[in-house]
Amino acid sequence: MKIRWLLAAVSITVLAAPANTMAQAYPAKPIRYVLPFAAGSAVDVFARFYGQKMSENWKQQVVVDNRTGANGIIGTELAARSAPDGYTLYLGNIATLAINPNLYRKLPFDVVRDFAPISLAATITNCLVVHPSLPVRSVKELVAFAKARPGQLDYASGGVGSAQHLPMEMLKAMTGMNVVHIVYKGLTPAFNDVLAGQVPMMISGLVTALPHHRTGRLRILATAGAQRTNAAPELPTIAESGVPGYDFNSWTGFLAPTGTPADIISRLNAEVVRITRLPETSERLSAVGFDLVGSSPAEFGAHIKANIARIGKVVREANIQAE
Repeated sequence: MKIRWLLAAVSITVLAAPANTMAQAYPAKPIRYVLPFAAGSAVDVFARFYGQKMSENWKQQVVVDNRTGANGIIGTELAARSAPDGYTLYLGNIATLAINPNLYRKLPFDVVRDFAPISLAATITNCLVVHPSLPVRSVKELVAFAKARPGQLDYASGGVGSAQHLPMEMLKAMTGMNVVHIVYKGLTPAFNDVLAGQVPMMISGLVTALPHHRTGRLRILATAGAQRTNAAPELPTIAESGVPGYDFNSWTGFLAPTGTPADIISRLNAEVVRITRLPETSERLSAVGFDLVGSSPAEFGAHIKANIARIGKVVREANIQAE
């Protein structure tokens, strides 16, 4: 009996040894970040900063692999189909992880099934911005102004299902105002037309709109998150401006293919949190619009699921379909 017990114990130890050794040795070779966004974008800057800090700490090269196309679907599929060994990571955002699953009926992956969350790294504050020619100075005044002129007020976005389109559709649903969507081919031309007064309003990233707000070329009525942002604490939120429960900031986070060993996920999470807490991280990334988070894997997983459900409700009620 003792001999059988010893043999069983030895067998378990031998089987467990490779996994333990792998986790202890990680990373033993370069790591690749698949990024479904263009080089030079804000999220690209974010990814490269974190990659640099990981590389410095782990003495291994971290390579950012920009795989753009099809609204992020190409890069996301590549990451989902990669080996779950900890050497391919993925930096996704609200568009690739929560909007696309609601806009496209058939995706070649399932973001909940095919990815293991590592950490919600940061949120990106959105804001409701109007041209100064519009005679409103608060969300309540805007809603009243729009309701008195149903269908006569336009808003701009960078595309159907974009991070400017869906927050405004949620605002419409929660306030009952009837404003018309003007679709542009990208965020930049949409923002430029609001800046020029061709279209009176839009939802914009705070980092883009804030300099123009401070010079008087645009007017920010409120920010779109649940709490005020440290970048401009004087600005109220939409929720505290007469639309309780409104919350539609953008966000970004790190994931790995499902099946990546739990010990490696834990180590990656610890590294992301470590970098998030560095003073240099706040100095560098807050300036380009990121509010740092550094969540646990479980918290990020719950965040993704909640956003898929919340955005799905907006998409269904507004009958939004991918073009």
